Amino acid sequence: MIGAAWLLSLPLRLLAALGLRRSVILACLFVLAVTAYGVAEDLGLGDPPARAAPARKPSAGQPAPSRAATADIPAGYLRLYRAAGARYRIPWPVLAAIGKVESDHGRVRLPGVRSGSNWAGACGPMQIGCVAGSRAGDAWARYGHGRPHDPAKAIPAAARYLVDHDAHHHLDRALFAYNHSRSYVARVKQLARRYGGGRR
Repeated sequence: MIGAAWLLSLPLRLLAALGLRRSVILACLFVLAVTAYGVAEDLGLGDPPARAAPARKPSAGQPAPSRAATADIPAGYLRLYRAAGARYRIPWPVLAAIGKVESDHGRVRLPGVRSGSNWAGACGPMQIGCVAGSRAGDAWARYGHGRPHDPAKAIPAAARYLVDHDAHHHLDRALFAYNHSRSYVARVKQLARRYGGGRR
């Protein structure tokens, strides 16, 4: 950290050596700070870790996490998946499987996961469409609240999307609506079975 601060101060020392006024140096410092803040935002370094209230007791039909789930899913994400599953009566392993396929539970550093949108117009760890007129559409406007890159907002939005697409009666159809691919549906269901194999 000290080394980075020293490196960042080199251009400012050079400016002072050239006889530039203090106001110019302060302006340069301001521009540097704004640039550093923007880079940190793009990398998701300013985002707090995913937090959620303790998950409610799993409702009937909600499985306990398997060993594979607890090994692969970050604890904050697991709490969010379980809370959204209980609240919207969607099997939490399905939400977790979507999060795994779409962004490896927010760990991949691809466009749209932590900031902005990807080439199709999808945003956040659940890759919900968030750009009007894009290939992915703007489902966030209907199902999301707040920032789509925040897992505490994105995971419940995905659950609301699935419920609205009749996941309670036709899960395959709802998953296909989420991503129009039969192989995607099969992959999500396979992962969901792996995540939900735990005992209470």
